[in-house]
Amino acid sequence: MTNHQEPLDTQPHPKAAQAQPQANGSINPSRRRLGFAAVALAAGASGLRLSQRSSGPIAEPLPGFWAHQWQTPDGAALPMAPFKGRPLLINFWATWCAPCVEELPLIDRFYQVQKTNGWQVLGLAVDKAVQVRGFLKALPLHFPIGMAAAESTTWGQALGNVSGSLPFSVVIDSAGAVAVRKLGRLEESDLKSWQNIT
Repeated sequence: MTNHQEPLDTQPHPKAAQAQPQANGSINPSRRRLGFAAVALAAGASGLRLSQRSSGPIAEPLPGFWAHQWQTPDGAALPMAPFKGRPLLINFWATWCAPCVEELPLIDRFYQVQKTNGWQVLGLAVDKAVQVRGFLKALPLHFPIGMAAAESTTWGQALGNVSGSLPFSVVIDSAGAVAVRKLGRLEESDLKSWQNIT
């Protein structure tokens, strides 16, 4: 099956709402979360998508990509190295992002069906570990979850998410090339069109 992707959306991407600094100069975490949530909801409601078939291999999306190590919500090490060499769907999400929460069961089903075909899925939570742990008790997922809150901007931009909006998904093929990027909620049709990527 030929992988059909919609062309890159030429409309401006939503930016996170400007968070107001507190008196001590730091950004109020509640306002930051509300800003990100507003962007995520707007992206989901409008069907905003950045879906692009990448041109040319990117052997390493960011220096040290395959050497990087995340932490799980429970604090265990989650290295990238074992993911190398097979198709990998990376999904940036958060518990406060409605479109993210809506697409997670779909991603989980994709993983459970396609893992026998070599597919891997890595969820990167842009959130606090305590919130993710509570969320996963209510909605267990079968694929690994890493905590990316402190590094989401760096890694998201390196993988093609220049706006920093959520949800954001990227497929890395077995050769290490970024094959597909999508900004916004995933649909069944997206995953179906990606399943033959090797």
